[in-house]
Amino acid sequence: MMHGPIPDQQERSGAATGNALVAALQRGLGICNNVIVVIAAMALVAACIVLSYSVLGRALFHSANYWQDEAAVFLLVGATFMTAAYVQGQRGHVSIEAFVGLLSPRANRVRLWLVDVASLSFCAFFAWKSWTLAHEAWVDGQVSNSMWSPPLAIPYVLMAAGMTLLCAQILLQIVIPFTGAARR
Repeated sequence: MMHGPIPDQQERSGAATGNALVAALQRGLGICNNVIVVIAAMALVAACIVLSYSVLGRALFHSANYWQDEAAVFLLVGATFMTAAYVQGQRGHVSIEAFVGLLSPRANRVRLWLVDVASLSFCAFFAWKSWTLAHEAWVDGQVSNSMWSPPLAIPYVLMAAGMTLLCAQILLQIVIPFTGAARR
């Protein structure tokens, strides 16, 4: 929970001005993230509609819908994982702020860099495993264990793509300070 501006996040720059390639990558990823956020918002609304339809259908018509739970889960998985890079770009993920006030600005920059490197390592492993799962699900033709039987490659690809975008966002945040731009 934030009660005010965090000292290590006060300097925000719109783009990495120190390097044209990094600035272009940052702008491109920003545009991609903004488009994904709009699509994810529509997916969340669709999940709400599907689940509401399911509740009303069961209550009013006593009809079982075997597809709605999986459809809603697929939509929510896509919205969650695909927007992770946008949230990271805003530095909106949960962080522990206990040390921010105790450390010097230089120590905070090092701390943020180390956290970003550790986060990138974890997310890269997660993305790699997600792509592996997606490939196996695609090659083996894996489907869910329901009457609807949608392909499991769908949520795995959404997870993998979202984690790959998150890795790209974190990598940019690691590289940007070395280009001479302010850390975001």
